[in-house]
Amino acid sequence: MVFRVLVFFLLVSGLLSFGLYLATGQAIWRRRAIAIIRWTVIAGLAFFAVLLLERLALVL
Repeated sequence: MVFRVLVFFLLVSGLLSFGLYLATGQAIWRRRAIAIIRWTVIAGLAFFAVLLLERLALVL
């Protein structure tokens, strides 16, 4: 549950940073948004990997 909330907040903060980039035109916000979204994708992949390993552990 905590992990889902963390991924959600990372995604929202990445979108807000990208919105600030669109509003201000400052490149720093784009770089931050890309970095946050990159870490969100990594966290999501880790989450699904853990789910997959749990399913495999139940089968074996």
